[in-house]
Amino acid sequence: MENHKTFQSYLDTIKSKTGLGPEDFRKLARPKGLVGPDLKTADAVAWLKTDFGLGHGHAITICSLLKRDGAPARTDGEILEALFSGARGSWRPVFDSLVGTVSGFGGDVRASPSGSYVSLVRAGRKFAILQPAAGHLDIGVKRKGVDPTDRFAASGSWNNMVTHRVRVRSDAEIDGEVLDWLRAAYVAAA
Repeated sequence: MENHKTFQSYLDTIKSKTGLGPEDFRKLARPKGLVGPDLKTADAVAWLKTDFGLGHGHAITICSLLKRDGAPARTDGEILEALFSGARGSWRPVFDSLVGTVSGFGGDVRASPSGSYVSLVRAGRKFAILQPAAGHLDIGVKRKGVDPTDRFAASGSWNNMVTHRVRVRSDAEIDGEVLDWLRAAYVAAA
C-alpha cells in the first residue's frame, strides 16, 4: 500500500533544498535526542523548520524516518490495525469499502497509511486523506481552485495537505456527492 514514489519525491525535494539526506538528518538528530519511537513529533518538527527551513509536510516526512530509527519497521497492515484500534475500529469496514470504491476509479489508486490517517494517492500525488476518530470519519479532498460549500468546508488548519474536509458520522453519509468530490480529486491528480 505504501507509495514509495511519493515518499521518495519528498526526500528528493528535501535533499535539493538542504543538501541533506535521511542519514544526515539522523546523525544530526541523535545528539539532540530526536530519534526513536518515543520521539515527540512537535519537537522534531520545530527543529527541522527552524534549523533547515522545511515546511510542515517535509518536516513530518523526516520525522517519520527519525521515529523509525532503532525501531522495527511496521507493515502497512500493522499501521492500519493501530489506526483503526479502539473506538476508531467501527470505521474499518467503512474505510475498506470506501477504498474499494475509490480504487474502482482506476488501477493506479494506492492507500498509504500513516500513524494518524491514510493518504489516497494517484501517480505519486496525494488526492485525499481518510482520518478516523471515535465518532466520525474525516475525509480530506484536494481540489485546488474549488470554493468550499456548506458540506465541504475549507480544510484550514486541520490538514494543509488537502483543500477541503467533510466529516461523516455514518456510512450513509458517504453518498454520491462525496464520491463525486473524490473522483474529481482523483482526476485532477493525473
